[in-house]
Amino acid sequence: MQQILHFITHIDEFIKQMISNYGTWTYAIMALILFMETGFVVTPFLPGDTLLFAVGLFSNPIGGGTISLNIYIVLLVCTLAPLLGDNCNYWLGRTIGSRIANKPGSKLAPKIEKTQAYFAKYGPKTIVIARWIPIVRTFAPFVAGIGKMPYGQFFRFSALGAILWVWVCVLAGYFLGTIPAVKNNFEFAMLGLVAVSLIPVGIEIVKHRRDAKADREAAAQAETQNG
Repeated sequence: MQQILHFITHIDEFIKQMISNYGTWTYAIMALILFMETGFVVTPFLPGDTLLFAVGLFSNPIGGGTISLNIYIVLLVCTLAPLLGDNCNYWLGRTIGSRIANKPGSKLAPKIEKTQAYFAKYGPKTIVIARWIPIVRTFAPFVAGIGKMPYGQFFRFSALGAILWVWVCVLAGYFLGTIPAVKNNFEFAMLGLVAVSLIPVGIEIVKHRRDAKADREAAAQAETQNG
């Protein structure tokens, strides 16, 4: 966990080194990372928000300096990669998802159930909303496949979600990353981004515990009345 956190908070150094060593292959590498984060339920730990913010920074000549990326290529590649990942994940869920979800002792089952709760509450809009919630965005396409969501409907919401998520995060890095207070304190900026992205998760945990407590109290009250 500590290594992942170190990687996220110093992702600007990773990207800078990647551009220096691999040049235009950097686009393919970051596309692969984004594809894997959304394409496979076993890789939800990969950085998404922070990667997009950082590549946005390096797409601005002022922020990236002599080492920079092309903003137009970044937006295109970073939009297509998670969209393709979503589609891969959707079809995995549709073909083998039920067997994984119903497998006794599956470690993925709790995360799948949590994502199913989002679908029950928000319907297909979950595909868009999940983009902003780490881990849930990895499982949302998979659960949509399990639930046999019509592919056309899934694709529309997935495309909308990818465009909104990628463009907001990349352009935030492009414009905000040049601000000295952000650029000179990049580690804290990334920690702040991670914290903000975890707020919805925290809200859901608090709500879940509150609802569980209410259910227990209601059950205890009903038992007392029946007794």
